[in-house]
Amino acid sequence: MKLKLALAAVTFLFACGCSETPQQAEKKDTTPPEPVKGRAALYQMFNMARGWAPDVQVLQLHSIDLADVKHERGKAAAWQATFVSPQLGRSRTYTNSVVEAEGNLHQGVFAGLEESWSGPHGTSTPFLIAALKTDSDEVYQTALKKAADYDKKNPDKPISFLLEKTDQFPSPAWRVIWGESVGTSNFSIFVDASTGMYLQTMR
Repeated sequence: MKLKLALAAVTFLFACGCSETPQQAEKKDTTPPEPVKGRAALYQMFNMARGWAPDVQVLQLHSIDLADVKHERGKAAAWQATFVSPQLGRSRTYTNSVVEAEGNLHQGVFAGLEESWSGPHGTSTPFLIAALKTDSDEVYQTALKKAADYDKKNPDKPISFLLEKTDQFPSPAWRVIWGESVGTSNFSIFVDASTGMYLQTMR
């Protein structure tokens, strides 16, 4: 009798298990990727770079636009930063992208290869990240006030960003560029990265 009851219970449980509908697969996130601000992207890369070298300093940051991500002025789909370590005598490039893309761009923060670095060779010099107190959307608005006429005549020009410290100014400066790069642009505006004040217009 006990054996019959046990068999009946097993049969009941098996039938219940078979009658359950399989769980639906989790829905994929279909939200389109959003571009991000430069300072936020830089800090994420900086946090990873500190694991590489505790004395890491910023040499340069520039924006990267991607066709698959909507364009929003003051932000970018990807950012690339170059950090240096005076103690190691090395430099290293990092990227921070909202999507996987060509050009070795990976979603999230990605560390590139190390290179030797013996100090400043060109116009750029490294700076402490604490000097950066403004973000790309803020400095774009500052630059736009000085570029209103040019912007109206060139409404479809992409906006790109370059952050570095040069001998031209005492503090690190954002360069808000009307165009894809410094080399292809005939108009850009410098904004102090610490104070957010307008510095100079380049034509």
